[in-house]
Amino acid sequence: MMARWHKTDKKSGVAIYNFKGTGILQLPLQIGDVVHILESCEDWYKGYLVRHKGSEGIFPKSFIHIKEVTVEKKRHTENIIPAEIPLVQEVTTTLWEWGSIWKQLYVTNKKERFQQVQSMMYDLMEWRSQLLSGTLPKDELKELKQKVTSKIDYGNKILELDLIVRDEDGNILDPDKTSVISLFHAHEEATNKITERIKEEMSKDQPDYASYSRMSSSPTHSLYVFVRNFVCRIGEDAELFMSLYDPQKSTIISENYLVRWGSRGFPKEIDMLNNLKVVFTDLGNKDLSRDKIYLVCQIVRVGRMDLKDSNSKKYTQGLRRPFGVAVMDITDIIKGKAESDEEKQHFIPFHPVVAENDFLHSLLSKVTASKGDSGGQGLWVTVKMLVGDGIQTRKDYPHLVDRTTVVARKLGFPEIIMPGDIRNDIYITLLYGDFDKYNKTTQRNVEVIMCVCDEEGKVIPNAVCLGAGDKPVSEYRSVLYYQVKQPRWMETLKVAVPIEDMQRIHLRFMFRHRSSQESKDKGEKNFAMAYIRLMKEDGTTLQDGIHDLLVLKGDSKKMEDASAYLTLPSARQHVENKGATIVRNSSIVGGLSVSSRDAFYISTLVCSTKLTQNVGLLGLLKWRMKPELLQENLEKLKIVDGEEVVKFLQDTLDALFNIMMEHSHSNEYDILVFDALIYIIGLIADRKFQHFNTVLEAYIQQHFSATLAYKKLMTVLKTYLDTSSRGEQCEPILRTLKALEYVFKFIVRSRTLFSQLYEGKEQTEFEESMRRLFESINNLMKSQHKTAILLQVAALKYIPSVLHDVEMVFDAKLLSQLLYEFYTCIPPVKLQKQKVQSMKEIVRSNLFKKQECRDILLPVITKELKELLEQKDDQQLQVQEKKYCVELLNSILEVLSCQDPASTYHHIQEIMVQLLRTVNRTVITMGRDDPLISHFVACMTAILNQMNNQHYSVYIETFQTSSELVDFLMETFIMFKDLIGKNVYPSDWMAMSMVQNRVFLRAINKFAETMNQKFLENMNFEVQLWNNYFHLAVAFITQDSLQLENFSHAKYNKIQNKYGDMRRLIGFAIRDMWYKLGQNKICFIPGMVGPILEMTLIPEVELRKATIPIFFDMMLCEYQRTGEFKKFENEIILKLDHEVEGGRGDEHYMQLFESILTECACQYPGIFTLVESFVSLVKGLLEKLLDYRTVMSDESKDNRMSCTVNLLNFYKDINREEMYIRYLYKLRDLHLDCENYTEAAYTLLLHTWLLKWSDEQCAPQVMSTEFQCSQTYRHLKENLYEKIIEYFDKGKMWEEAISLCKELAEQYEKEVFDYELLSQNLIQQAKFYESIMKILRPKPDYFAVGYYGQGFPTFLRNKVFIYRGKEYERREDFQAQLMSQFPSAEKMNTTSAPGEDVKNSAGQYIQCFTVQPVLEEQPRFKNKAVPDQIINFYKSNNVHRFHYSRPVRKGSIDPENEFASMWIERTSFVTAYKLPGILRWFEVISMSQTTISPLENAIETMSTTNEKILMMINQYQSDENLPINPLSMLLNGIVDPAVMGGFAKYEKAFFTEEYIRDHPEDQEKLNRLKDLIAWQIPFLGAGIRIHERRVSDNLRPFHDRMEECFKHLKVKVEKQYGARELPDFDDKRVGRPRSMLRSYRQLSVISLSSMNSDCSTPNKIASESFDLEVVLPKQVKTESEETALQINPHPEVKMRRSKKRTKRSSVVFADEKTAPDISISDMKCLSRKYEFMSDTNLSEHVVAPQKTSVLKQMSSVSRSMPTIPGLTLSISPVAPDETIASHRLSQPVFPSTSDGDKKTFKKKKVNQLFKTMRISKVLEDGKQSVEHHFKSSSTDL
Repeated sequence: MMARWHKTDKKSGVAIYNFKGTGILQLPLQIGDVVHILESCEDWYKGYLVRHKGSEGIFPKSFIHIKEVTVEKKRHTENIIPAEIPLVQEVTTTLWEWGSIWKQLYVTNKKERFQQVQSMMYDLMEWRSQLLSGTLPKDELKELKQKVTSKIDYGNKILELDLIVRDEDGNILDPDKTSVISLFHAHEEATNKITERIKEEMSKDQPDYASYSRMSSSPTHSLYVFVRNFVCRIGEDAELFMSLYDPQKSTIISENYLVRWGSRGFPKEIDMLNNLKVVFTDLGNKDLSRDKIYLVCQIVRVGRMDLKDSNSKKYTQGLRRPFGVAVMDITDIIKGKAESDEEKQHFIPFHPVVAENDFLHSLLSKVTASKGDSGGQGLWVTVKMLVGDGIQTRKDYPHLVDRTTVVARKLGFPEIIMPGDIRNDIYITLLYGDFDKYNKTTQRNVEVIMCVCDEEGKVIPNAVCLGAGDKPVSEYRSVLYYQVKQPRWMETLKVAVPIEDMQRIHLRFMFRHRSSQESKDKGEKNFAMAYIRLMKEDGTTLQDGIHDLLVLKGDSKKMEDASAYLTLPSARQHVENKGATIVRNSSIVGGLSVSSRDAFYISTLVCSTKLTQNVGLLGLLKWRMKPELLQENLEKLKIVDGEEVVKFLQDTLDALFNIMMEHSHSNEYDILVFDALIYIIGLIADRKFQHFNTVLEAYIQQHFSATLAYKKLMTVLKTYLDTSSRGEQCEPILRTLKALEYVFKFIVRSRTLFSQLYEGKEQTEFEESMRRLFESINNLMKSQHKTAILLQVAALKYIPSVLHDVEMVFDAKLLSQLLYEFYTCIPPVKLQKQKVQSMKEIVRSNLFKKQECRDILLPVITKELKELLEQKDDQQLQVQEKKYCVELLNSILEVLSCQDPASTYHHIQEIMVQLLRTVNRTVITMGRDDPLISHFVACMTAILNQMNNQHYSVYIETFQTSSELVDFLMETFIMFKDLIGKNVYPSDWMAMSMVQNRVFLRAINKFAETMNQKFLENMNFEVQLWNNYFHLAVAFITQDSLQLENFSHAKYNKIQNKYGDMRRLIGFAIRDMWYKLGQNKICFIPGMVGPILEMTLIPEVELRKATIPIFFDMMLCEYQRTGEFKKFENEIILKLDHEVEGGRGDEHYMQLFESILTECACQYPGIFTLVESFVSLVKGLLEKLLDYRTVMSDESKDNRMSCTVNLLNFYKDINREEMYIRYLYKLRDLHLDCENYTEAAYTLLLHTWLLKWSDEQCAPQVMSTEFQCSQTYRHLKENLYEKIIEYFDKGKMWEEAISLCKELAEQYEKEVFDYELLSQNLIQQAKFYESIMKILRPKPDYFAVGYYGQGFPTFLRNKVFIYRGKEYERREDFQAQLMSQFPSAEKMNTTSAPGEDVKNSAGQYIQCFTVQPVLEEQPRFKNKAVPDQIINFYKSNNVHRFHYSRPVRKGSIDPENEFASMWIERTSFVTAYKLPGILRWFEVISMSQTTISPLENAIETMSTTNEKILMMINQYQSDENLPINPLSMLLNGIVDPAVMGGFAKYEKAFFTEEYIRDHPEDQEKLNRLKDLIAWQIPFLGAGIRIHERRVSDNLRPFHDRMEECFKHLKVKVEKQYGARELPDFDDKRVGRPRSMLRSYRQLSVISLSSMNSDCSTPNKIASESFDLEVVLPKQVKTESEETALQINPHPEVKMRRSKKRTKRSSVVFADEKTAPDISISDMKCLSRKYEFMSDTNLSEHVVAPQKTSVLKQMSSVSRSMPTIPGLTLSISPVAPDETIASHRLSQPVFPSTSDGDKKTFKKKKVNQLFKTMRISKVLEDGKQSVEHHFKSSSTDL
């Protein structure tokens, strides 16, 4: 029995393996595919892919991981929502989206980005699994979420995906539940955050930018140091004092961190071994900006006086002796420039003291300045910079800083004093001393012993701290320096005693000499002392700084008696006469006397939040003790240092309010107290003390208790305000206004306390005085006095800050009324900017959240905004002011969006009526690049969004006249269209754009209703308005952000679920609006055809079905009006082209278009046929356009060109000139991309054929955008010709260029008479002619390509094309490139046409072989001697016939001689057009086959061989450097009987009696063949002569053998077929100088008729041969060398004469008669050609002709003789007098040298003097030799 399928509750799953899906119903899956499961059956599920709902099928259960989901039913659809936390879902969709991009990056080979995305995806996967694990503690989870969202946002940004906006908790904001303004601000914030993040990422290579930016933003920093080890050989215990040090000031800036290190090499307290951690805190920005900071460690050993002493008992132990220092520059770490990592260990090298009495402090200065070697001794530490103070670091870095970590504070207060930071540290630094040795022989070893004593001299235990991390001790002993008179200790220690004991304690210093011998040391007593009290008599603390203490001497017992020394002075007081000091030397008090010979200095620093060093402050705090000084102390407060006041903030405020309360009956001190209060509030506003705001707030809420203070404060405040508004001087008013917020806090708190105490007594009085206070403020605002302006600005700024507090004790509505008056009493145009800023604060207050307050305040605000935004004065609104306006308006809208709609209805209406149009106009006038444009658009969107239907109706009614309403609608439509076209938000703000679209859509539809009601009827119909509506609606529907099919699956779903497809809604609206137009439709044809077409092309089936019928409606409309629909048709064709090229349109559209229009037309028989032909036209065009578009993205430029030509022809056929021209230029551009200049030229030529030579204005359709400046046809055609000539020149098609030049020249000469242009044109022509003769043009090969099989597109299928190859392109390369375009095609190896089976097969077969072009007959060359260079062009250009020859065997085959049976099968191809043309290939339109007999084949082969020999001879003559091998091979192959590649085989085959008998008709051809054989001999002879001169010695035997063979051959041939001689050519035109080019010219003596196979043998061989040899210096210079060759003044020219010359002509033809002989002596002078310089060879220098045997050109007696190239050196005819020659030679040699060349020659200073030239003519017998001397004047170059 079959198992049944049943519905399952499992809804969603993910594929965890790839499933191939082989069966028909099976659904293939890839890992990660999400499937929606519908049913299940045993081991199978049935369902579909979530990404492609269309693909449904079955798949195995084991391949699927089921996911927990919840199902949400929406209308008819089920929405499946995964049950994971939203962030996990977000990570999942993000990974999906990134995954596909990641693969793309791999394909496009973007390695760096690929790896970057990969690592980000790995991170996300790792974090996703952590999130899913559910095991993270709350704080870590929060941190992880932060990391995940940050990574996603960063990744989306760099991958150019949409920005995701979130709330504070990282959840994605829902646009439906967020106001437009909040959404906008969220986008802004997110963008800024990501930009910052990207900056950080970018600067990762630079010093740690992130930490640096973070550091500079925090006020306090800490340095964490972990001492890992101390490596040093001491052998005794040591103390390590670590601190921060500023080398420039040579001061230590932090407390010491003390580590006691044991003699065995580890800490004395062994449990501290891995816990030696310290944090140096309180480092502020000032410290960070110090030039240098070092971490230093001073090392003191504790033990014997001298380390060298043995460790026996007789030596004193426990002495603290200097040992050395270690320093490390940590500036970069402190400043965040270097990476500070808690893992990286740094080594700090140790520097020992040089001598035992080196001061450690001096050593520090030395070592920081220079680097010494430590010998591997030193400290290993880890260092890291932390942000925050001590408490903060413990929170942020719990893994580094815990309760056991030692804190070393800065010496002094941090830059910002944190409230609650109670400190009472007194730092004492022993600076230096100066001690006399008195009766000692050596200087003393002074040890200072310090302790803290009370007034009785008792030592207070544990009051001294040597360093952070060390337990406090009762007494401190200094470092001991050996026998030093002036020890410099520089040791800092801390005294910590309770505050209450401060008054009674003092510090006592004892001085003792220490001996290294223990026995002596025991007897030593203190030899002197000093002391100092920490508090002065007036109760203030000892001032910071250096103190010069008096040294007291006397009885050591008395020194410990406090009563003895406390009566003596402790420090020297400086008096006017600096030398004198007041000391009572004479009197010895209690056995102690002051020593004048000893000195002792210390410095102190008090860091206490309880002790003040300021007398004034102390007096104020203790005001009751001396009330008479109260006034003075209150006034003095202003000059007390802020830091002191802030430290005692609470005490000071208590004192002030106590003074006020205790004088409540009088107002004696009110103003003073008020001023003092303002001063304190002002201090706290300072950045340095900003953290005390909280202290002040806390004080007001918790400690403040003055119930009556409010009356006094209000009175003083009002007095100040009134005084100022009268324009009188009132110094503290500005400070008072700044402190307004806190003044009111005190007032309100005081009133609240009073009210609680007396149960609401005096409420009306309070309200009245509050009202009066506000009136006073308003009076100040009205004041016109000059002084008032600054105060008014301050009032506007600070008044809003008081509202929060005042509202608690005052009626809100009344307060709003007071504020209303406050703003309205300011003159209208005054202080607008400040007013707006002030209003913004009001709007943000709680007050504005109340409806009754808004009722009062909103009108004044909107009025102000309207005035400001509509200012029409010259001064345009400043950016700053616009910014304030839009911020204010946005704040209002933000507040309104959060309130209940009922309470805001009128407020929105108020804004709408007052400001909507103003905002719109602002948007319209603003530039799209204005930084504020997006704010205003968001604002406008918010207003429209908050308007309900009722609002819209009300708004439309506010317009007085219909023209005003039309104006409004028009400007709104134009603005909307503009905003849709140029989105003001960045492209990745998807949510913002979609919300804007939703709002615009609603507005458009609302306004459309208005149009239907008011502007549709005949009288009221507004064409322009409707036109704008349609254009806007189409712009809306076609905008990029709504084309859902272009988006990724995730984005598609997101938009579809949230907003639906808005295109359908507006599309249907457009359709309905169109049909409502009735008889007005005709106004919109053809204008609306394009937009409607654009809309119908949207790939949304329902939309297409709804809107395509509009086309039929348009056709019908035009047809009924005019009887045709030409306008419509033209517009459709024009627009369709643009749209399809832009990527719209598809096959499906073509079918719908056809079916819908045909269906519509069925109901109207009259128009049916017209519609039918129109539809087929459009269909044909669409097919070609779609082909074209598909191919444009293709790699193959050939296919692109083919499709372009198809379109060209289509537009030509339907007579659409404009489109035809458009595609011509596209084709031209494709050619230029491939550097096909020739084809580009032919393409443009087609454009010129549409133009005539006339001065009429150009019709717009024949213009092209490139030549828009051209006004007339003539102008345009000229411009085109110039461009085409330029292309022909680049393509080396000079013949074509010349014909165009001639046409232009005729116009210039005969029509426009512009001789200047004519001259330029002729120069250009001359250049082209010269190029033809001089520049080598390689012949292109032609290839036949057949595309067989049904696999090819229609335009190639079963067709043969002839392709023109590029220069030097080999068939193999061409074929490889061809095959790469069709990777699946198969290469055919035969050259015969394939059978039908191949043509009809489904595959692709390509056949490719080389074909030969057939030269077209050129009548103008008939019977003329035409140089090769000219003929060669026509051999491979302007051709459309090609042939391909294949050998076939027929008849009996003679194994000895295959030539007799070698027939040739020749296939001829004819192309549709001549090549080259507008393409590099054309289709073959006809093919034919002929066969060629063996004899004809032999004649052809022989001709070719002769031509080959001649070509090679020519090459060797013109180039000295060619290797000889090819010539050797060629000649030897013909002359050597062992090789016998020559004509012997032909002789055997054809010159037999048998053959002549069998083929009598071939007699003519046999003669032709004999003639060719005879001609081969002189050619070979010339070749062998060249070979002889060039051959190297080791090949000489080879040459000799070849020459031997040739002699035999020559004898044989001349005997059998007669002798032939090469002619001597010369130039007929001797009357003018010639360029040397002529001597190099390759003459062709074939008259073109002889190309066909007729042949004739001459009756008489009239020819004469010279062999000229020019003997030149050996070295040959190439053209590129700059030096001019020194030409041998006596070149020898030997000539061998065979027969007497007849007539000197360049070519002697067969019918010419032989002239009488001319004697040798007549040959007087050399032709100009012998001048060795010609402009051909000048590349800025002179080149001599190469040493060459010059082959004389032959007289073409025989027609069968091929083209003969060769260097000719001709001899001029007889000159009557030698002077002619000399005259001719002295003419300038460089007729066409450019200026630049002239300079070059001058520089070379070549002064060539042709003196005598000897030409010896050697006759055949070699005996006669005649010399001619030519004298020539020097030619100055």
